Amino acid sequence: MYDNDFVPGRNDACWCGSGKKYKKCHARIDERLDRLYHNGYEVLPRGLLKIPEDIEGIKRSADINIGVLDYVAEHIRVGVTTAEVDQWIHDYTVQHGGIPADLNYEGYPKSVCTSINDVVCHGIPSEDDVLRDGDIVNVDCSTILDGYFSDSSRMFCIGEVSAERQRLVDVTRESVQRGLEQVRAWNTLGDVAHAVQTCVEDAGFNVVREFGGHGIGLEFHEDPFVGFVGEPGEGVVLAPGMCFTIEPMVNAGAPDIDMNDPNGWTVRTKDGSDSAQWEVQLVVTEDGYELLSW
Repeated sequence: MYDNDFVPGRNDACWCGSGKKYKKCHARIDERLDRLYHNGYEVLPRGLLKIPEDIEGIKRSADINIGVLDYVAEHIRVGVTTAEVDQWIHDYTVQHGGIPADLNYEGYPKSVCTSINDVVCHGIPSEDDVLRDGDIVNVDCSTILDGYFSDSSRMFCIGEVSAERQRLVDVTRESVQRGLEQVRAWNTLGDVAHAVQTCVEDAGFNVVREFGGHGIGLEFHEDPFVGFVGEPGEGVVLAPGMCFTIEPMVNAGAPDIDMNDPNGWTVRTKDGSDSAQWEVQLVVTEDGYELLSW
C-alpha cells in the first residue's frame, strides 16, 4: 500500500474498527487511493483519515464549539470589549467540559482570536478593544473535548455597518459555500480553492495566500494545508474520512498582509483595507460531506 501502513486480509476485520470485513469496508477506497498515488496524485496517508469513532468524538467537541459561538451571537454588541468575548468563550467551554484549544497554544495568551476590521487573523482579545458601531469582527473559536478538536469562526457586524463592509462579509460567506459545493470524494483541494478564489475575485476582493484551512480532529492542526488559491484538479485528493476546515481570509483590498505586530501574533492587511473570514469544519463522505462545526 502507498503509505506503507497495515493492510488487513480481505476477510479480516477492517483497520477502521467498524467490525466489518476489510473487503466490505475500506478495501475499495484503499485500492483507489493506492492507484491515484501511483498515478502521481497527492493523497493523504490513511492514518489521517477519520474513522467513525473519531467523527463521533469530533461532533461532541463541535457541540461545544457551535454552542459557544451561538452564545457570542446572542451577546455581542456595541460597547463590548474583546476581553469580555474571550471570557465568555473560556467560561462556556469549561462549564461544558471542554478546553479552549487556543489558550497557551504555542504561547498564544487567550482562549479565542478576535480580529476587527483590518485584522486578518489572530487578533488578541484586550480590554482596550471596545467594539464600536460599524465594526466587523471575526471570532475564531477552537475546542478540545476528550482529545478531539473542533474549530469554526463567524463574522459579526456590530451595529450599523457600511454597505462595503456588509458586502465583504457576505461575499466571504458565499465563498465558503462555493468551496463546500466542490467537496466530494475524489475531487481535489484545488477544486475547492478555485471555487473560493473565483467567487472572491469576481466580487473584486482578494484571498490571503499565507494562511488557510487545515486538517483537524486528533490534533489542532494536521495535514494538509488548505489554501484558497488554486486550479481544478490540483492538490490533495479528497477521500472519505478526510476532516478539514474551509476558512478563506478575504481582503477588501490587495491580498498582501503585515505580520510585524510586536505581539508576534496579530496579522493585518498591508494596505489597511478591511478583511473578513468565515470558517467551517467538515468530513468528506462517500457521497459528499458532513458539516461538523460551523
